Amino acid sequence: MDRIRPQRAWPLFDTAASRAIEQASASHLPPHALMQRAGLAVARLALALAPHARTVWLACGPGNNGGDGFEAAMHLRSWGKNAIVTWSGDEGRLPQDARASLERARAADVRIMPQAPVEWDLAVDAMLGLGAARPLEGTLAQWAALMAAGARPVLAVDLPSGLEADTGGGHPLRASHTLSLLTLKPGLFTAGGRDAAGEVWFDDLGIAEPAARPTAWLAGPPPASVRVHASHKGSYGDVAVVGGAAGMGGAALLAATAALHGGAGRVFACLLDPAAPGFDPAEPGLMLRRWDGLDLSAMAVACGCGGGDAVREALPKVLATARALVLDADALNAIAADAQLQSLLKARAVRPRPTVLTPHPLEAGRLLGCTAAQVQADRLRASRELVQRLGCVVVLKGSGTVVAGPDRAPLLNPTGNARLASAGTGDVLAGLVASHLAVMPDAFGAAAAAVYQHGRLADAWPADRALTASALARAVAPERGWPAPL
Repeated sequence: MDRIRPQRAWPLFDTAASRAIEQASASHLPPHALMQRAGLAVARLALALAPHARTVWLACGPGNNGGDGFEAAMHLRSWGKNAIVTWSGDEGRLPQDARASLERARAADVRIMPQAPVEWDLAVDAMLGLGAARPLEGTLAQWAALMAAGARPVLAVDLPSGLEADTGGGHPLRASHTLSLLTLKPGLFTAGGRDAAGEVWFDDLGIAEPAARPTAWLAGPPPASVRVHASHKGSYGDVAVVGGAAGMGGAALLAATAALHGGAGRVFACLLDPAAPGFDPAEPGLMLRRWDGLDLSAMAVACGCGGGDAVREALPKVLATARALVLDADALNAIAADAQLQSLLKARAVRPRPTVLTPHPLEAGRLLGCTAAQVQADRLRASRELVQRLGCVVVLKGSGTVVAGPDRAPLLNPTGNARLASAGTGDVLAGLVASHLAVMPDAFGAAAAAVYQHGRLADAWPADRALTASALARAVAPERGWPAPL
């Protein structure tokens, strides 16, 4: 059993792949073996999470998730715990394995009650599991409400009940811990899944080599890259940031600052405001230039940060000439509204020239011709569709940021937290991606490394210090993708 931490990559499997793995695994094992292993794993984790608990309430549903709960209750009772099962189901309609586990629990004198106990120390949510994408209703909803109101730990079996395994959608119970069984599911790590699942644990039930290809991956840390002594500023590439229309210069300067602190050899801030100053006293290492006076064919360009309508004039040349390109914010909005700009963007994939889009859900919806809510309903699908339409690497920002690219399994990023919900942090990410693109030919790898690093900075941020975009931009360390001293 493993606690899921961001120190390594993990394969993720959607419902269809998980079902196929379950069927293939069960065919090589004795009857009921997987459910018995699952129940034992749940009981072991329950004991570890609440070793001094006297009463453990196991709320069991009408399917195999409930069967896992019956098995866990049997073990907990044998270990001296007051294991109380509440069960909502029809015994005649129980799946075969779950029915066998119910009979085993009864034979072990597990208490099975129609109503929740008045007091408990730990609750186990074994109500709805994989494939049960319906909302909690009736008795199950009442039990979920009691768990939420109890202010005591809740361990969800496989998935928090009501959570959609593939998307992170639904209206799930909010658990403090989730034990994912046999496979890790994408919905635990994006959209509402991260809030619903709490701390995620994984047990492969002894099936070490799943018979299916991963649907996606939970990203691990980027490879370490140490600068050699025999190098110079030209060794680390040039970045140009094109944006900062009148009244929005801060966005472009944030992106440029992040690129500079991210390790780019030279950074040019190309502000679109004609009245912009020619020097930034806060960052004297930045060079302020006109975008149309630079040789963009030798640069990684971040375009759109605070660009307003003014960025439309720059986009045709930027799209046609930039060696590597990050498109953010107003650049994405302009492209969404202009078929000619979309054609220029698609042409970059043919040449090919590394290109990364960094939309938030509303910007992604504009590019796809749908709403932000539709994007959020299936973030992996929306990311794949953008990749298919535009041929670029896509970074769909949000909880569980998705990094998707042509011919690659998508990544879900495990780092980052709600402290990044602050103006300007997206501009910092765009500049950080550009600094990676300045030295990396692989747009997917550059985007994944920057996203992981950006989130890791927020995770390591001191609790007593406000996370602002300007402080975040200056906290980036270029050497190994880890935070610099604050």
